[in-house]
Amino acid sequence: MRPILFVVGLMTTSVFAQTPRLPNGKPDFNGVWQAVSSAHYDVERHMARHSLMLRDGPHGPLSAVPLLALGAVGSVPGGMGVVEGGTIPYKPEAAKLRDENRLHWLERDPEIKCFLPGIPRATYMPFPFQIIQNQKQFFFAYEYAGAVRNVYFKDPGPAETDSWMGQSVGRWEGDSLVIESSGFNDQTWFDRSGTHHSNQLRVVERYTYLTPNHIQYEATSTDPEVFTRPWKISLPLYRRMEGDARLMDFKCVEFVEELVFGEHRRKPLTR
Repeated sequence: MRPILFVVGLMTTSVFAQTPRLPNGKPDFNGVWQAVSSAHYDVERHMARHSLMLRDGPHGPLSAVPLLALGAVGSVPGGMGVVEGGTIPYKPEAAKLRDENRLHWLERDPEIKCFLPGIPRATYMPFPFQIIQNQKQFFFAYEYAGAVRNVYFKDPGPAETDSWMGQSVGRWEGDSLVIESSGFNDQTWFDRSGTHHSNQLRVVERYTYLTPNHIQYEATSTDPEVFTRPWKISLPLYRRMEGDARLMDFKCVEFVEELVFGEHRRKPLTR
């Protein structure tokens, strides 16, 4: 047992010594990061599948048909999931809405309409994000939809209004950055599979270095209106190592104008 404890001690010391740090000794998370995960499609463990959507059909409304027109683009790759315990603890009525959302995802997923992604979804979308940090401030910039959020280290009190990205308040617990976010609206999803929440959502995130180029990310979500208990996801984040790594421009509003407003263009209001 002694050699094993000795090796573990060396590993712990090595990670501590290699952690990038600011002049004040706190971990330095500056950089461009990205998740490599299927959580974007479904945070729960799942098999590969083709998405379905409910449409009006020859036999009446709400007849499910495969999105064959999308081909492989409409499919979901399998994944082991990032939810501890495997499944999100939805209340029965909330689970029914999740299942309905999953069938209607092409109509309802806020990502498709270029709405801001919310937390924690912004972290594991297939887009990079950048952390900009100094000894007093912490800022996230996300490539998707130009989303941003500032992390307060002095609690300003309850959010003045609900918003897509919520209000984030941070603190340090040893070498882990802990961020508590609240003040969300009820419009964002956790992934493409219809996983919803209410405006009572609270998310506690934890960022901890695994190596100088890997962060262990954890997020615990609490919403007494939708979930029977708090639940947690965890996954690694990877530093983008390209010499020219940066965020590109992906302000997707112009790509969805026809989707969101086309009906009003085709059928203008008349007086």
